[in-house]
Amino acid sequence: MNLDLSGMRALVCGSTAGIGRASAKALAQAGAEVTLLARNREKLEAVCAEMPCGSDQHHDWIAADYSEPTSVRAAVSGALAAGYSWQILLNNTGGPPGGRAIDASADEYLDGFRSHLINNQTLVQLLLPGFRAAKYGRVINIISTSVKAPIPGLGVSNTIRGAVASWAKTLATELASDGVTVNNILPGYTDTSRLDSLFQAKAKRLGQTVDAVREAAISTIPAGRLGLPQEIAAGVVFLASPAAGYINGINLPIDGGRLPTL
Repeated sequence: MNLDLSGMRALVCGSTAGIGRASAKALAQAGAEVTLLARNREKLEAVCAEMPCGSDQHHDWIAADYSEPTSVRAAVSGALAAGYSWQILLNNTGGPPGGRAIDASADEYLDGFRSHLINNQTLVQLLLPGFRAAKYGRVINIISTSVKAPIPGLGVSNTIRGAVASWAKTLATELASDGVTVNNILPGYTDTSRLDSLFQAKAKRLGQTVDAVREAAISTIPAGRLGLPQEIAAGVVFLASPAAGYINGINLPIDGGRLPTL
């Protein structure tokens, strides 16, 4: 099985923490040169310094704020103009705040669409000429199991994730002839700071302890534990690899068996 990413470059978004950080390291371990993208320069420098690095690898970073799509477009356009190209794109950023769908404002929905769908679309459009030139492109979107079964209390997130999944499936058919695959990874409950914040908010709302909320969540997972960011990253590396060249337009749950759907 060919999982070797030597000679390829990956642009990894939201790469200073959690799933993004683990994925960046895993892609580097598989041989790719990685460009980290996030908004915090100090964190980018720190993560870049700890990346696995062989003699023929050079990792770097781009600072851009995902809440401002124009910032993302300008930063990545500047790198492309300087001669950069990438064969792998990992779309990943923090999810919208929790809350019921009916209680969310129009601005909350618009913010979610900008941070997720609009930035994803912008990056694919910018990177597509490089994909075509290389006759190799991998677009991988970190979404959520809510694509298959909406999660109570995450109304805006459920809506945005579903839109991204449909966008990705549409692109998968449009770009396949260019040698580009577009796939989604649907993490279940994964041990990240994002999940901690959701548990804390739920505990406050219900008047429970965070430990009680955590244990209740774990009780719904057949594997009996939370996932690890590194386990999501393993899926990223596979979908980015030559071995996954005939896998296109899918939603891949990595959730310990939690989803009740097929």
